[in-house]
Parts: sequence; structure tokens; C-alpha cells
Amino acid sequence: MSRLVDVHTHFMPQRLLAKVWAYFDAAGPLVGRHWPITYRHEERQRLETLRGFGVRAFTSMLYPHKPGMARSLNDWAAEFAARTPDCLHTATFYAEPSALDDVRRALEQGARVFKCHLQVGAYDPNDPLLDGVWALLTEAGVPVVTHCGSGPVPGPFTGPGPVAALLARYPRLPLTVAHLGMPEYEEFLALAERYERVTLDTTMAFTAFVEEAAPFPRRALPRLADLGDRVLLGTDFPNIPYSYADALHALERTDLGTAWLRAVCHDNAARLFGL
Repeated sequence: MSRLVDVHTHFMPQRLLAKVWAYFDAAGPLVGRHWPITYRHEERQRLETLRGFGVRAFTSMLYPHKPGMARSLNDWAAEFAARTPDCLHTATFYAEPSALDDVRRALEQGARVFKCHLQVGAYDPNDPLLDGVWALLTEAGVPVVTHCGSGPVPGPFTGPGPVAALLARYPRLPLTVAHLGMPEYEEFLALAERYERVTLDTTMAFTAFVEEAAPFPRRALPRLADLGDRVLLGTDFPNIPYSYADALHALERTDLGTAWLRAVCHDNAARLFGL
């Protein structure tokens, strides 16, 4: 497996990344447990490390935790993508009056994927401030990687309910459920089975670190196999408490087969992003 597309990796301004790492170091309330950062390196070394694993394309997932941050983050991400050709230009938004303008501007800058973090942002995806955003992204066909499951700890708007309500209103929204929807795996599998533009990413799933607290139900593996064309590789690099190889080996231990792994680790995302 020499060619990978990782749809859930984090690159962001160094000052913000340092704050994120400090939060993990302190096992903050949204982390809830000891979480050492394996790849705590400067940006160039992180890029070289990721490419060394055979990753041909990746994202720069970044997200605001309060109003007024999204536009500056998107400007940084646009500059990062311009100097990092193998990065899928990533953008973000927040539930605030400027959300639609921020997303429209990011699309004009060339954004190819968005990050929506309902746990950290603590906003309702059905907030009327976001109606124009969802309509625009649906029309544009640009995927939104969304942390919407209640892991590692619940937020006020995590869980399948808010996303189910959102998809009922925008059934053609290209939504990627991060972490396979952990820990509400089966509920999010059901949404992917119902809505053909919903995909799931594998970030942290099946690793020993996660299986200890939120194991994927073995009875649901056949459903995951049946969705093999809509599951995407994600890892959370560099903010993972184990090695990148461990994340890949965890997927192999599902025993879903070589064809499933090839689709998940490369082909599905290559098709989604036209690589």
C-alpha cells in the first residue's frame, strides 16, 4: 500500500497548533484522557514525515472555536495550499453572521474541502446562520469533514441527531463523518446508507487507543464493508498518540480485504477529489 490519500490531517498556524498541543498535553475536557502527541515536529519535518508514509494528498484541517477566527484561518490555509501542492486546499467556518461570506470567499480562493468541528465549536449545524453555507456547499459539491460524533467526550450538538436533521434538510450535502462517527458508529452508518453523498473517514478507528474506550461493534463490520466505496482514510496526523503505521495496521485488522483497503486508503478519495 504505497499510495495513500489522507483526508483528515492537521496543519494550521504554528501559534494555534501550539495551543492545540498544550490542550492535549493538559488532557483538557474535550480530550478527557492522557494523549501524547507523536509527531510534535516543526512543519517541514511533519510534511516530510507524512510524505514518507506514501501519502500523495492530504488536508490541512483547521477550525475556529469562537466567532471571528474563520476568515484568518482560511487565509492561512490558502497560503499553505499554495506552497504545498500535495495539500488539498482546506477551509473552515463558524456559526456566525459572516459564515456564508467566509465560505464563499474560501471557495473563490480555491478551497476543495471544509472542516466543521461541532465538538470544539459547540454550535448547532442547524443554526439558521449556516443555512446559506449548507446550500452553497451542496450546490458546489465540496465535501465537509465534520466531527459530529460524541467522542472522545460529548458536546452540546454532537451525536447523530443534529446531523440527521441537517441531512433531512440538505440530502445532497457531501458530508464526511469524521472518526466513523465514534462512538455512535451504527447510527452514522445508517445515515451513510440513507444518503448517497455521505462518506465516513477512519480517523483513529480500530486503534488500540480507541478500541479500549469506544470499540467498533464487530456486528457492524459487514455494513462497513458494504459502504466500501464511501469510506475514506483519515488519521488525525500529527495529533495522534501512536504511530502512523499503527493507524494503518488497525485498518488491516478489520479483515475486510485488500480491495476494501485499497479503496479506503486511496481510490475513494482520489475519485472524490478528482486526483
